[in-house]
Amino acid sequence: MTIAATTIAAAAPIPAPSSIASASDAGSQDRFLKLLVTQLQNQDPLSPMDNAQLTSQIAQINTVSGIATLNTSVQGLSSQFLQMQSLQGAALVGKNVIVPGSTLDIANGTGQGGFSLTSAADAVKVEVLNPAGRVVDTMNLGAQSSGTHSFGWAAGTYDNTSGLTFRVTATSGATPLTSTALMRDTVTAVSTSGGALMLQLQNAGTVPYSSITSIN
Repeated sequence: MTIAATTIAAAAPIPAPSSIASASDAGSQDRFLKLLVTQLQNQDPLSPMDNAQLTSQIAQINTVSGIATLNTSVQGLSSQFLQMQSLQGAALVGKNVIVPGSTLDIANGTGQGGFSLTSAADAVKVEVLNPAGRVVDTMNLGAQSSGTHSFGWAAGTYDNTSGLTFRVTATSGATPLTSTALMRDTVTAVSTSGGALMLQLQNAGTVPYSSITSIN
């Protein structure tokens, strides 16, 4: 007995996972199921679709669906974390923080500043500068270990203390060392930008929360 030849319609190709991921989750699943049903209806009865192939295609759409759901969950958690961070940042308004900067903080006749060293120094020099950049005083702090340090300057001997800054020079023997000037500033407001918490400071302007080295 001879089986009559049957014309088989070409099965529509199953889209790759990357193309499925670019569409919405619900729309992707709907298109996938329609294509899969069409493929099953038009398959060759003498050579039906392999079970492993069918299972693989179903697993692909399930994987894409799971990734889309995970991405949505992560985005939700990120938004909640940023809101919590903003609430915590609001508690900093009015407080003093230490941030990178060279503005001298004058209070009760004393100028205060700080610096950090990446390695120990044989000699550290701090120069106080007026708004024009001219050196008005110099302090030799001697040898200093690596890490963060602070200093005080007797500002009572200087008539105009407005706009004073400082410069730190550190050396080990004849080799100059990297140092970072640190200043004290006051938080006046908080905001978020690009998914990051930003602090508005009285002197330094807007800085990211991550730049704060300490709160006092």
